[in-house]
Amino acid sequence: MLDFDPYAPAIDADPFPAYRRLRDEDPCHWSESAGMWVLSRYADIVGALNDWETYSSAKGNLMTELPGRAGATLGTTDPPRHDRLRGLIQHAFMKRNLEALADPIRDIARQAAAPLAGRSRFDFIADFSALFTVRVLLAALGLPPADEVEVRERAVLMVQSDPVTRAKGPEHIAAFEWMSAYAAGIIAQRRREPQNDLISHFSMAEIDGDRLDEREVLLTTTTLIMAGIESLGGFMAMFALNLADHADARAAVVADPALLPDAIEESLRYNTSAQRFRRSLQRDVEMHGKVMRAGDFVCLAYGSANRDDRQFPDPDRYDIARRPRGHVGFGGGVHACLGTSIARLAVRIAFDEFHKVVPTYRRSAKPLQWMPSSTFRSPLELEFETA
Repeated sequence: MLDFDPYAPAIDADPFPAYRRLRDEDPCHWSESAGMWVLSRYADIVGALNDWETYSSAKGNLMTELPGRAGATLGTTDPPRHDRLRGLIQHAFMKRNLEALADPIRDIARQAAAPLAGRSRFDFIADFSALFTVRVLLAALGLPPADEVEVRERAVLMVQSDPVTRAKGPEHIAAFEWMSAYAAGIIAQRRREPQNDLISHFSMAEIDGDRLDEREVLLTTTTLIMAGIESLGGFMAMFALNLADHADARAAVVADPALLPDAIEESLRYNTSAQRFRRSLQRDVEMHGKVMRAGDFVCLAYGSANRDDRQFPDPDRYDIARRPRGHVGFGGGVHACLGTSIARLAVRIAFDEFHKVVPTYRRSAKPLQWMPSSTFRSPLELEFETA
């Protein structure tokens, strides 16, 4: 009997065969293991993303939610409150000219890639992407460079969950509490001495006299740190994994960096790190012969939608010339990721500079170990060989 368990280590390692079974055999699936419905087909998931009145985010959007976060962040509110938050946060982003970050991002990428020159073996995550992502985020937010190691360690713990208890463990809650206290200290400092960084702009953002309150500023900042480090870092790891496993695609983007944007979009479709997010039903919904009841939780399996052959021909093939339209690698609807522009910019620049130093690489024989998370999917380590 099919029972999709989003917490199972086997799903972390390779969810795609299970996704295919769900799409073909039980597209509106009740998961006993998770205690929620699972939607797996592209049309159903996009429909849910565009129907926030039915599929609410107000009780949290992570499969295993952090305490106190629901109802106060972009990802955990519905319109009209969501629209107010998004407008104020977009206002802060516009104040911080993202294009002006291109040169600093390139400098950070060069500095991170330089020590890899001539090395025959290295860990892409520990030796490059983790350093790059946390330094970019610290630069954008105006956080002290000396904090990079501890900030990253806590951010990674925040998105993990205990695969046995199906819940956040004491170490995950402690990481969230540490990050909240850390962010509160930075916010207070920025209010005393504003700078040209995103935290200052969040604190001061105003539209027609409306401003973010203290809790909104705090949780927006902690969520941005968590998402900026883990979502960006996880996607970079998955992109590198895709290129390492597809030598022709890697060689093509190394020879012509102008292909990187298309390769990024295909990786967001083919192997996104953002695999599954949660919604709560506000009314009964009948779908595929079943009735989901108001109050039930629903898992939207983004990773499955992006491999649905009803939408993407030959979906299990990685093809950087595909130019996929409408993938949900960055979500969709009112909850489409706000940081897509800076994420695409950062990844393009990072791999351009990385490939100048390491033009050829492949995975070593070391088995992959996957991060225990019911929402995100990325390897904990990614060892490459260059010879």
